Amino acid sequence: MANIQQATLGGGCFWCIESAFNSVEGVESALSGYAGGETDDPTYKSVCSGTTGHAEVVRVTYDADKLSYREVLEIFFALHDPTQINRQGNDVGPQYRSVIFYHDDAQKQQAEAIIDEINHEEIWPDPVVTEVVELNNYHQAEDYHQDYFKNNPQNQYCAMVVAPKLAKFKKTFAEKLRK
Repeated sequence: MANIQQATLGGGCFWCIESAFNSVEGVESALSGYAGGETDDPTYKSVCSGTTGHAEVVRVTYDADKLSYREVLEIFFALHDPTQINRQGNDVGPQYRSVIFYHDDAQKQQAEAIIDEINHEEIWPDPVVTEVVELNNYHQAEDYHQDYFKNNPQNQYCAMVVAPKLAKFKKTFAEKLRK
């Protein structure tokens, strides 16, 4: 019987994060969504306005016997710049913040520990600003956001931003990808 766990992560635009995790061995699914806001029924338009308090997130459902939570976090930190407050590159606003929404105390402790390690090892020139917050007010994004990169590779944002990030990710994490 599989040891199914979930992680909910925000690291900028969810299209890239979702696509990367959906290619990882041990991931059952990665779904785009919204978390951490005040609005009960957020939409992409309302979240993009930056007024709902939600972050664009990806809910990663994975088999912890094949992929540890720490490995999930290592992938997450490789996919975005965790030193930028409320932005990733040209995507600016609180909806693009770097955030780990933990599901239990063990996840909280592991997230805080890996952030401490990254800062101690000075992997980034600036300190990690990734928030570690208890999961709240999660909503799955609209259907058209699911597998967005896979379904819309011709989209200009996907071609210019997502594709290069995914190419780098696949090179770095080749041993973790589905065969």
